[in-house]
Amino acid sequence: MQPTTSSLDEQLAYLTKGCVDVVPTDELRAKLERFATTGRQLVVKVGFDPSAPDLHLGHTVVIRKMRHFQQLGHRVVFLIGDFTGLIGDPTGKKSTRPQLTEDEIEANAATYRRQIERLLDPDTTVVDFNSRWLGALSSADWIRLAAKVTVAQMLEREDFRKRYEAQQPISLHEFLYPLAQAYDSVALEADVELGGTDQLFNLLVGRHLMREHGLEPQVVMTLPLLEGLDGIEKMSKSLGNYIAVEDPPTEMFGKLMSISDELMWKYWLLLSDLTAAEIDDRRARVGSGELHPMEVKKELARTVVADFHSAGQATAAQEEFERVFSARQLPEDIAEIALAVDADEVLLAKILAQAGLAPSNSEARRLLAQGGVRVDGEVVRDVNASLAAGRPGSTLIQVGKRRIARLSLRRS
Repeated sequence: MQPTTSSLDEQLAYLTKGCVDVVPTDELRAKLERFATTGRQLVVKVGFDPSAPDLHLGHTVVIRKMRHFQQLGHRVVFLIGDFTGLIGDPTGKKSTRPQLTEDEIEANAATYRRQIERLLDPDTTVVDFNSRWLGALSSADWIRLAAKVTVAQMLEREDFRKRYEAQQPISLHEFLYPLAQAYDSVALEADVELGGTDQLFNLLVGRHLMREHGLEPQVVMTLPLLEGLDGIEKMSKSLGNYIAVEDPPTEMFGKLMSISDELMWKYWLLLSDLTAAEIDDRRARVGSGELHPMEVKKELARTVVADFHSAGQATAAQEEFERVFSARQLPEDIAEIALAVDADEVLLAKILAQAGLAPSNSEARRLLAQGGVRVDGEVVRDVNASLAAGRPGSTLIQVGKRRIARLSLRRS
């Protein structure tokens, strides 16, 4: 944990580590100075729309930055956008985003509380819901609020502008989203709002609206979007390149070990509490040959797993990884999967998707073509390969380095 007695410069460096935008830095410094002299905590806000039940490590980049503020004695507010979730965040969308039902929002929000406590102190973290104030606004209040921002300002936002220029529809309620998010900052009297780089426009509207309400504007801090396991696309459950917060320790460790050596440094920066200087030291020692990148990656995996599970489970996960992948042995707890199929011969790609060993048929075919699938120890590259139903015993299927199962097929 970063000590609360560190100098102002050290605190500023720690809090801005990994950030892309800090708008403006001098205001953040002034707020930290005020805290040092008066003891008035900064109110640090992050909003999450409960659009899906599971958080992955990409989501935790801003949550970890909340933790850094928390470690330095500040008040962090994990704001669940149960009201804004009804609108649907249009950020980065080429079309109107489907609105969530109240039941979906309630179910997803319940899982967030459990997951964030893996990083944040449950005793001091404030969990709030923006329906508390947004739901209380009257029609007249919304009209007065909408008068604070112009249509021209809204069209400065890149995704709105592109859709407008392409003559793609923009629903009126979508303009309410950044306005509602900005009003959250007014209601909470936020000192700092954190978000991904794709949220910069919304966060800056918050600064504008706070001024309009006679409040000291919040400092805006954005963090990069984290690439997934492929090292190319943003971490996303739909792309299958994600590490879930609640992945088992051995699975989380193995996934982290699969990232590239270059991406490892970004993961260190955004998924650990190490200072920039400590990360630079490791990188220099790898560059000089003093440290092997594999060992630094194991340290990263162990550090992240310990954060979301425990130090003991992280050590056990490393031991299992080394036993399985360094010694090329099979794990002890291989999943047993039984599938009912509707034919005597079924395409292997279809089976991999149905068994959950690949996210889709197309991804399964890609893995086969790349030699990433073994059947009973033999590499299978034929995308049209099939397995017979009803064969005695089970078939050992290995997909990549981490997904291993014994599969039994029977006719339905």
